[in-house]
Amino acid sequence: MDFQRQTSRRLYEEHAASLLLLGRVERLFTGRAGAYPPAADDGDWPAFARTLLSAIEVEVARHFEFEERDLFPRLEEAGDGDLAALLNEEHSTIRAVAQPLVDLLRQALAGGLQAQQWQTLKTLALEFSERLGSHAQKEDGALLPLLEHLLDEDTDRELFGAYAAG
Repeated sequence: MDFQRQTSRRLYEEHAASLLLLGRVERLFTGRAGAYPPAADDGDWPAFARTLLSAIEVEVARHFEFEERDLFPRLEEAGDGDLAALLNEEHSTIRAVAQPLVDLLRQALAGGLQAQQWQTLKTLALEFSERLGSHAQKEDGALLPLLEHLLDEDTDRELFGAYAAG
């Protein structure tokens, strides 16, 4: 998509990066066909788990906070409160899946999961992938085009600068 506003472009780029990572989540957890835990000599697993953990704790959290603090109130003021409420509700649902996933990823990296916990990790990872992927696509199709019209050049510059800095 070709967005004119820096804020929209940045969020779109982050969505694209998230969708790539979620593709890896789905390939990894469906490709193993339930073979958990990973083999002891699987060097790819810890690197992937750390990447996913960082994406959830840093990128997704930061992205959601920015939208909730700086964008959703603007949507409400512009009369698009239903969309803001829906996206905010989805954030809550995604966080509810992400937190136990984060806990299990940390525990897995420390080497402390039992067989049933690996199955739970797999289930949570796939649910997280489905929910976040759907959410990102919804924002690409609804939120970002609205921002193109809602934000003037100065507001866009301010928002983008604050988001990029922080």
